[in-house]
Amino acid sequence: MPSGPARPEAPAAHYPRADLPTTGLTRRQVVAETWLVLGVSLGASAIWAMLRIIERLTRAVALNQQTASLNNSVTPDRPWLDLSYQLTGIVLGVLPAFLALHLLRRDDAAALRAIGWDRRHPAGDLLRGLGLTALIGIPGLGLYLAARALNLNATIAAANLTENWWAIPVLVLAAAQNAILEEVVMVGYLLTRWQQAGWPVWRAIGVSAVIRGGYHLYQGFGGFVGNLVMGLIFGYLYTRTRRVKPLVIAHTLLDVIAFVGYTLLRDRVGWL
Repeated sequence: MPSGPARPEAPAAHYPRADLPTTGLTRRQVVAETWLVLGVSLGASAIWAMLRIIERLTRAVALNQQTASLNNSVTPDRPWLDLSYQLTGIVLGVLPAFLALHLLRRDDAAALRAIGWDRRHPAGDLLRGLGLTALIGIPGLGLYLAARALNLNATIAAANLTENWWAIPVLVLAAAQNAILEEVVMVGYLLTRWQQAGWPVWRAIGVSAVIRGGYHLYQGFGGFVGNLVMGLIFGYLYTRTRRVKPLVIAHTLLDVIAFVGYTLLRDRVGWL
């Protein structure tokens, strides 16, 4: 017996909480958009990272005897060209975050304010960011050392640029690029979109955190667990405050400490 014509799916804008931006997309369209954004950004990185950890685990060398190198020089014999490569990578690497912001603002002109990507609370954002840096950074270092000792993580060489006047500024810019990309996409954008689609908060936070851990698997299982926990903490705090800026500040500071600290101390500290 025919069931009659299918009713069109209601726009997701009918469902979000009052503190979420609005959208005219349907729930299905909202979710499809998020997977497409992930597919051209951090979701793709998670797939490559999973392949990389399989490759690492199938080597004859123990995982903790392997090295995961970040921020590598491309043409060390031609510093001007190397600088061009580094800056191009930073600019192209941050574009998915601005795509995500554009999509949110396209639907709701006040979306950037609603996710806390604005200048309303600079002092509060900075203080929260500093607090999060300590909360995540100190236990994170301990987890990394423990995971490496247990053969669950590769040794991370956080910065491998040749010695040039621009090395430290480039590392700071790379840290900011990582922070903007990850926190805007994984927290501000995804948690907004998935809640607009009617997902429970815990589900949105959990899926985002698992993906975050996934694209750090190239480092080993310590990198996965540490970033999973970071994603859960950041996601929870974001849903309480609706401010993505403190997360970007904290993530930037964590990466600056890792990248610049490694550059300055790698020849002086044996356990790095």
